[in-house]
Amino acid sequence: MRLDEATLEFIRQHRMEDVRRLAFLGDKFPEVDFRVALDQIRGWQQACRKLPSLARNPAIYYPPHLSMEQCSSETTAVYKARLARRLVPELGSMTDLTGGFGVDCYYIGRQFKTVDYVERQPDLCEIARHNFTVLRADGFGVYCQDGVDYLEQMRPVDLIYIDPARRDEHGGKTYAVKDCRPDVSGLKKMLVEKARYVMVKLSPMFDWHEAVKELQYVREIHILSVSNECKELLLVLSREQAGLLTLTCVNDGARFRCGAESVPVAYLEGDLRVGMYLCEPNASIQKAGCFGALSEAKGLKMLARDSHLFVSEEKIDDSIGRVFQIQSISSLNKKSVRQHLKSVSKANITVRNFPMTAAALRRRLRMGDGGDIFLFGTTLQDGGHTLIICKKAH
Repeated sequence: MRLDEATLEFIRQHRMEDVRRLAFLGDKFPEVDFRVALDQIRGWQQACRKLPSLARNPAIYYPPHLSMEQCSSETTAVYKARLARRLVPELGSMTDLTGGFGVDCYYIGRQFKTVDYVERQPDLCEIARHNFTVLRADGFGVYCQDGVDYLEQMRPVDLIYIDPARRDEHGGKTYAVKDCRPDVSGLKKMLVEKARYVMVKLSPMFDWHEAVKELQYVREIHILSVSNECKELLLVLSREQAGLLTLTCVNDGARFRCGAESVPVAYLEGDLRVGMYLCEPNASIQKAGCFGALSEAKGLKMLARDSHLFVSEEKIDDSIGRVFQIQSISSLNKKSVRQHLKSVSKANITVRNFPMTAAALRRRLRMGDGGDIFLFGTTLQDGGHTLIICKKAH
């Protein structure tokens, strides 16, 4: 893809503007390739949020909107690059079978001597070829080919990366590995024969237990969140001798690592008391469901089976989630609510295992939003519905 000077100048002058408004100006700039210009402006604006390092390079070309939406963020791409370096510490070879915009291929590929980017869409291959040149990504080859066809004839490498499409032929979302394209479960034997390690990126909506069953060769599970929003489920496959299957929950720079086997949860046996510390685990830990391992490793007690809230007499490490100190505890009884919330006009409300939504609870309490009070509506082991009034622990 080569942009003419008129299109480049339009992009430079308007890249800070609203793309929806710019879309109506096409007739005023007949010399500009408007579709391409809008893709570049929209792509750069998305990259400023999602891929800040790439956005700082003015020579980068961006793909259409869907490819930008589907590509990894810089944060998760860097994590995968570090994981690849741990798996293959020596300079080796890598193949990305589902290249797309090439973000993961570029970040992971910098850890390798030779990299093959494979993508069946010619336009994306052209963009990747340009960007790899601009980024001085030496040793990167671009192959416009179907990933499965390429896999069948490729030479063995140290790492294969694959990010299967998670939509069916009608554009609907899929929720099982076998329904993705390509079907990694049907290719698993060939994948692990062609690479020492295979890194598979899946939607965080997938059940990792089912994915492990389907793929069989899974050695590591990584659940990646950014700003406490779950973004990716990442699986590492290998034919090499399996040890303990590990589960790593990542939220920005914080990590919690444990075995993937089920561990019994420790529940609060005595009374919930003012002064205790309360923890709401981060999104990755919530997705993993490794609550038994969490309570064992950190000495925490869960309030009730489905509450997913933990307490401790001691200060809790905030790397595993949001941590608060309990200021007051109230039932839903009107008299109790008036007593414990009489001086509270606004609060940040969360519900866990509770018979009403946060919005409904806010309306019932006639409570404004915000402030330094955090109110959790939850259910205790005895079935009692409880309001826990907290402040952030310092």
